[in-house]
Amino acid sequence: MLPADDTVPHVHIVIAGTGFGGLGTAIRLIQAGERDFVVLEKAADVGGTWRENTYPGVACDVPSHLYSFSFAPNPDWTHTFSGGAEIWEYLRKTAREHGVLDHVRYGHEVLGLQWDDDERRWHVETSAGSYTADLVVSATGGLHEPSIPALAGLDTFAGETFHSARWNHDHDLEGRSVAVIGTGASSIQFIPRIQPKVGRLTLFQRTPPWIMPRSDRPLKAWEHRLYRALPAAQKAMRAGIYWGRELFVLPFMHQRLARFPQDIAEKHLARAVEDPQLRSKLTPRYKIGCKRILISNDYLPALTQENVDVVTSPIAEVRPHCVITQDGVEHAVDTIIFATGFHVTDIPIAQRVRGRTGELLADEWKGSPRAHLGTMTHGYPNLFFLLGPNTGLGHNSVVFMIEAQIALIMSALRHLRRTGAQALEPRVEAQDAFVAQVDESMRGTVWTTGGCQSWYLDATGRNSTLWPGFTYPFKRRLEKLRPAEYLFTPPAHKVPVSAFTGSGGDLQAPLRLASDDR
Repeated sequence: MLPADDTVPHVHIVIAGTGFGGLGTAIRLIQAGERDFVVLEKAADVGGTWRENTYPGVACDVPSHLYSFSFAPNPDWTHTFSGGAEIWEYLRKTAREHGVLDHVRYGHEVLGLQWDDDERRWHVETSAGSYTADLVVSATGGLHEPSIPALAGLDTFAGETFHSARWNHDHDLEGRSVAVIGTGASSIQFIPRIQPKVGRLTLFQRTPPWIMPRSDRPLKAWEHRLYRALPAAQKAMRAGIYWGRELFVLPFMHQRLARFPQDIAEKHLARAVEDPQLRSKLTPRYKIGCKRILISNDYLPALTQENVDVVTSPIAEVRPHCVITQDGVEHAVDTIIFATGFHVTDIPIAQRVRGRTGELLADEWKGSPRAHLGTMTHGYPNLFFLLGPNTGLGHNSVVFMIEAQIALIMSALRHLRRTGAQALEPRVEAQDAFVAQVDESMRGTVWTTGGCQSWYLDATGRNSTLWPGFTYPFKRRLEKLRPAEYLFTPPAHKVPVSAFTGSGGDLQAPLRLASDDR
């Protein structure tokens, strides 16, 4: 039992993070009449991934109508695929309009979470003070902690270095000799923007991505008028995009169908790159979908320009004014930009969470994250993860997955309220069965047998990142809590009704949600 401290504020619910997950949970709580919660944010503004990533050309590869909350449509998207700044402003506006900002505590980075089994509550340590809470929702996301490779000699480099997620806008790239390390989703967006201004751009490519055409266009004024006047039209458009994207998963699940999208990608490459030697460098040697498929119309043409070199020999070391590759070639550079992704499978928050036994969640997972329904882990009561293990997607919108998980959280809150239980966690047998089902569904898919090493795979070689199939069954599975799959803990002592309902709660009235568990 942790020492009691009456000076530490107690709230019913703590939410960590203000991206889509944190803001979506907060909005649903407010809509349900819950007011006794705080949203902890390490930065000075909301927005998560879309606040952090400000590199030139940052944009989403999911259509705008679908990459948004179902309960907060935006009729004023400027393009069919939105830019990062526009998504960030959408999140800020949505949070403001739904009254979330009063609950946000800025400058509060979560440093530690520890469950007190005697008190049936979480002790939350932040960079700006402590809280206790009955429940915690971790919505810290996976695309904000940059991953930078340990390159020999990097600390001796005399020029400027930064990660794409920490873009140095004060560093003028005009005429510079720039090294870009990595060929993921960020590099294919910013390379076309910086290529015309740099003196020399050297792209260090370990593995080329499969790239599909980007069917982006500006939305017309009449479309904006239609969506504002008839919201059902935008809802129908969203549904059409959603079901169309659902079909994209079929070539990943059944590899004999992969030939169709791969043909499109190969033709896209052939049209953009005439030089056979360069085209060979840019042709993946693995099945499409094994790594994340990227979409771009200007990345491949940018690589054909005279001031660009694509280097495939691995980096041996970095020196003060150059990068040396294993073939012995010295590449003179004065700026290094890392486009090397994020910590995804080694979820950073797991290093800060201790459950009932006091064991760190990272040690419990042993390099391979596991959670029941991708949302809760046995031994860590009343702790919910948004976009937890096996909830990522390679074909559809993760906002859909987030909303499904939020529905489960709200169903869990209703169940706790009805029964008077103070805590719940998945039974170990239920969690093991779910994880086994996911692993079985993953067998034979392109994600495990496609012939590549991807960030989908964790340290054990298991795909603990993606959901292996259609998303609609996931949504249906999480719509209503199944009590038989959970352990419930009674209160440690008699507590007032407000401890279960929050200041805006009412035990006599069910929580009101758009998707109730009737």
